[in-house]
Amino acid sequence: MADDPHALFDAWLAAARASEPNDPEAMALATVDDSGRPSTRMVLLKGHDGRGFVFYTNSQSRKGEELARNSHGALLFHWKSLRRQVRIEGVVAPVSEAEADAYFATRSRDSQLGAWASDQSRPLANRALFEARFEATKADHEGRDVPRPPHWWGYRLIADRIEFWMDRPHRLNERRLFTVQRDGSWAEGLLYP
Repeated sequence: MADDPHALFDAWLAAARASEPNDPEAMALATVDDSGRPSTRMVLLKGHDGRGFVFYTNSQSRKGEELARNSHGALLFHWKSLRRQVRIEGVVAPVSEAEADAYFATRSRDSQLGAWASDQSRPLANRALFEARFEATKADHEGRDVPRPPHWWGYRLIADRIEFWMDRPHRLNERRLFTVQRDGSWAEGLLYP
């Protein structure tokens, strides 16, 4: 048994990076709307430490708006090549402006421009409209750095529950559950498959 689920996650992520053919950092993010209706989509893990799991998105997107109204979220990593998954639940909070700026600066120029050109999750009449908007944004920023848009943010899921699932023969799977205690420490237990 491990005392720190974040250290165990780091070990599992390292193994996934060595074996997964595509996007070992891909994770499903679940949010809910005002009526409790869930919505799940894939996002990319862009940072992880003892404070939580970081991803970036448009705060005006469906997920951004849902998180603004209900900060609870859930993540799921599924590494098929390893026959493992990690389920994470907790509260989602924005990262600092400095963190968001620093990460935005590492993105490709076209990705930076796309963050300005896209009204993420809003209806789009046709693809040509978006492509024209992208080209106009590109021309507008010609010869200068692309700043982070005010609506483009990073979010950190601060975990209070992390489950590590491993496939075993005959569906006798192994499930290890870590939960945060009142004093901030982690307790670990097992779940029936």
